[in-house]
Amino acid sequence: MNSHARILIVDDEPQIRRVMMTSLAANGYQAFEARSGEAALAALRENAPDLILLDLNMPGMGGMAACREIRAVSEVAIIVLSVRDGEKDKIAALDAGADDYLTKPFSVNELLARIRANLRRSGQSEQEEPPFVSEHLTVDFSSRQVTANGNPVRLTPKEFELLHYLIANANKPVPHRKLLQTLWGPDYGEEVEYLRVFVSQLRKKIEADPAHPRYIVTEPWLGYRFMAPAKV
Repeated sequence: MNSHARILIVDDEPQIRRVMMTSLAANGYQAFEARSGEAALAALRENAPDLILLDLNMPGMGGMAACREIRAVSEVAIIVLSVRDGEKDKIAALDAGADDYLTKPFSVNELLARIRANLRRSGQSEQEEPPFVSEHLTVDFSSRQVTANGNPVRLTPKEFELLHYLIANANKPVPHRKLLQTLWGPDYGEEVEYLRVFVSQLRKKIEADPAHPRYIVTEPWLGYRFMAPAKV
């Protein structure tokens, strides 16, 4: 665990912030707080957090808008916290740039598990390995740089991890559960909507025609497959 990780708590309820601040500090994290989306953006610039816990329902700039603003300028891990538990709400948050979604009420242990999973994934470094190079796509794993159709592509950490894992298992069908547990942790497996969102985002960024992908194809009822061009 990254015991010295800096975590920003964004919630307009003082009692919720106080409880989470105390729980995180007791588990070795450096926690600080913001009471609004606007304050979260200022805290992001001033404190450079490793992870953000972001409530959706706030006055002024809501959590969804704040998530988009944060993601436009930072690759920090974002866990959305919300009383809304519908699939549409989760998809909207992931589309806005969140890495994970936790429904209120939740236990401290569940929150800590989610934090560990997202810090572990976002903080890991890639081992030295040769880049993936094809006619339309280049992925340099050591520098985390991606070029698609001749243009540099900016991927979020979670998008890059997904692309990396699919390429590492090129031309093989990878089940939903395997992807979820590899990218988010062993407590995941049923959150297929996460994958739909991130695969859609990846296709928009790396495919010449996202509606007819040549690289990331769907394996119906199973998962996804990365189609690597045959070597000549």
